[in-house]
Amino acid sequence: MVEAKPMAMTRSPSLLVVLHDVAPQTWPDYQPFVEAVDALGQVPMTWLVVPDFHHANALDDHPDFRRLLDSRVERGDELVLHGYYHCDDGPPAVHPKDWFMRRVYTHEGEFYHLSEEAALTRLHAGVELFQRYQWPLEGFVAPAWLMSEGTRRALRQLPLSYTSDTQHLYHLPDFTKVDAPGLVWSARSAWRRGLSKIISDQRQQRWRQAPVIRLGLHPVDMRHDFSRDYWLQTLERLLEDGRVPMTKAGWLATQGLRVSSAA
Repeated sequence: MVEAKPMAMTRSPSLLVVLHDVAPQTWPDYQPFVEAVDALGQVPMTWLVVPDFHHANALDDHPDFRRLLDSRVERGDELVLHGYYHCDDGPPAVHPKDWFMRRVYTHEGEFYHLSEEAALTRLHAGVELFQRYQWPLEGFVAPAWLMSEGTRRALRQLPLSYTSDTQHLYHLPDFTKVDAPGLVWSARSAWRRGLSKIISDQRQQRWRQAPVIRLGLHPVDMRHDFSRDYWLQTLERLLEDGRVPMTKAGWLATQGLRVSSAA
């Protein structure tokens, strides 16, 4: 793994707001939060878009939602390819580790088990969809950040600029690693939300001097006042601390890594 060596520049610390699992089905969850963020001023966001969420939200069938995404691009937001179906629809797992990752850790690790050929087919379909709707495309994020080795090989063959996991961005095609610590919650139950807040508060203290902090939001976070308010208050505090809001691709460009669009 190659470590990135950004150009030596003095820059203000940055902040990346990332909305996961973006689809027609999840937009009602996000809408109040997005409107609250827009009210703060010019805060660009990165939207992780699923072309056909759970095989039931094909973007081709939702022109109003596509127009919404068009307007976000015009506003300065970034759209990222986030899997294709965002669900693990492969054959049952045989190995215990795979069963745990695919049925306990998550049911949505779409690219965790895919062969290079299967991954390439879905990635090509996603890239073509972005091109069809003239959305600039620079990044891919696998659902649950889980990628097979076949997926990694497939990504090296595509005109994409980066991918990511929970704590790093990776410049493609060589997977150059760039530190980009991220906060993310598990918000499915009250005790998980409480624990997530404790962990996130601790990490924020540890990362006070970090050049960048990512806020990784999910639709389920938006369904509970406790977690939704936490994200909005955290965003406001980090902005008050002087962090500059940017998109993922925009921030990578400041690190001396060239980012080129696939659209």
